Amino acid sequence: MRILVLNGPNLNLLGMREPEIYGRETYASLCERLTRVCEAAGVGVEFFQSNHEGVLVDRIQEARGHFDGIVINPAAYTHTSIALLDAVKAVGIPTVEVHISDPDTREPFRRISYIRAACIATVKGKGLSGYEEAIKILCRHLGK
Repeated sequence: MRILVLNGPNLNLLGMREPEIYGRETYASLCERLTRVCEAAGVGVEFFQSNHEGVLVDRIQEARGHFDGIVINPAAYTHTSIALLDAVKAVGIPTVEVHISDPDTREPFRRISYIRAACIATVKGKGLSGYEEAIKILCRHLGK
């Protein structure tokens, strides 16, 4: 089983960007943490981050036939991107939406998630541990 972990805009700045909201752990350490979790579960994992919507759409499309599940933190594109929603729907790969903070407790515009309609679950407000929970959800869903 292989999982693709996709991260949207500004997540490459983890550890520096608003650490009171997103914590001090870096993107590299998040990837290292999730690699260990996946290795322990016997699951292959690949990471991809982009600040560009179209590049994320391309990566979702390229995942078809190569990955069994997707964990996605669309970041700001959560609230704006019908293109990401359509890409996830088109490829038909089970996908879990994850957010480090809880968007429902922040500004009103953050409470809207377009991609949620194409996801099997959403994990929010659990910090970087939410990614681990998302991987476990996919493993259960896929029978691993």
